[in-house]
Amino acid sequence: MGRQDGSERRVSDEAVDSATATILHVDLDAFFAAVELLDRPELVDKPVVVAHDSPRSVVTAANYPARKFGIRSATTLARARSLCPHVIALEPHFEKYTHYSRIVQRIFHDVTPLVEPLSIDEAFLDVSGAGAAVGSPAEIAALIRRRVRDETGLTASVGAAATKFVAKVASGMAKPDGLLVVPRAETLGFLHPLPVSALWGVGAVTEKSLRDRGLHTIQDVAHAPLAKLERAVGKAGASKLHQLANGVDPRAVSADTVEKSVGHEVTFDYDVADPDVLRRELLRQATKVGVRLRAHGVTARTVVLKLRYADFTTISRSHTLTDATDLGRRIYEEVRALYESLGEHRPVRLIGVRAEQLSHDDGQPALWGDDDGWRDAERTLDSVAGRFGRDAIGPARLLGTAPRGGMTRKPPVGG
Repeated sequence: MGRQDGSERRVSDEAVDSATATILHVDLDAFFAAVELLDRPELVDKPVVVAHDSPRSVVTAANYPARKFGIRSATTLARARSLCPHVIALEPHFEKYTHYSRIVQRIFHDVTPLVEPLSIDEAFLDVSGAGAAVGSPAEIAALIRRRVRDETGLTASVGAAATKFVAKVASGMAKPDGLLVVPRAETLGFLHPLPVSALWGVGAVTEKSLRDRGLHTIQDVAHAPLAKLERAVGKAGASKLHQLANGVDPRAVSADTVEKSVGHEVTFDYDVADPDVLRRELLRQATKVGVRLRAHGVTARTVVLKLRYADFTTISRSHTLTDATDLGRRIYEEVRALYESLGEHRPVRLIGVRAEQLSHDDGQPALWGDDDGWRDAERTLDSVAGRFGRDAIGPARLLGTAPRGGMTRKPPVGG
């Protein structure tokens, strides 16, 4: 099934029998950081994070040298620098990530139409129907990894198994730049020694609840009475965990899956109480969200405003639209109305805009107002941005302004 290769990862031997491992989980390695390092190859072996250079910024991604110091996504930049004083922070460029993601998605679709994107840098593939034309699942995985490297300069790790859950666990163990195949017959031997934290959906709270009841490994969960699991995680959760622990995962790869949300968040360098500054930031973020929705051919029905005040109180407000939209102008109008409805101007630490209830764009215009003119204008923005970068053009109100502080974000949809 797999072997240690001298590092912490596990990889498969070339002669592995992969005939029953027809579900692949492909995950690009340290994706955002790897994309930035394509333009900075001299930094490849140095600890690098992707983050705005501000003490209150949050790390969007860390390369593997940085991870050796304990730096992970969502670590504050200040904390990252305390863990590794010589860490290098590179500015994020989300249009680059979308560009490379689309190249990789095309590679996937060259192999099989059954591709289920999980985020901008990972996807499930069902290759059960591709074998006759391409080869065994292991050969298909090798082909994908080779094409990703040749066509983008990036590396990908792949887990191959009979189920989605096991394939995802395997790809994590193969990182970075590896392939781990788990044949169907070896599923339980692979899963059972692993800690309960490896189970899909088990976070810190659930892990503690399981361990408090003497359930430390996946094998413990597999052999536990359902009543005991129900006391730990509830009836619905117990059934799902028991199935996963016994290698049962009936979920098929769904080629029609759409990411749940697209959003941007900004943490300011200092707390901001000026409503005009906050409105400009909402406009900036709404514009970016619209660009990303159109880039991936999806529209949104729900708009969400997120605020974190200086005292760390966090609130969210949402509004569901009559007609789905991919226009930044419409998103801004809705999210600004949500902001104005709060009726207070307390100092704000973080502000975010998110679009939810996404669906594939059916090409039908919205039924309200003068969207057609705005749609033409925003698609012109897309065209110019594609040539000169996302900061080359935008609403006039944003001229002379710049985002303050770091930005964390929901991953864009795979396109």
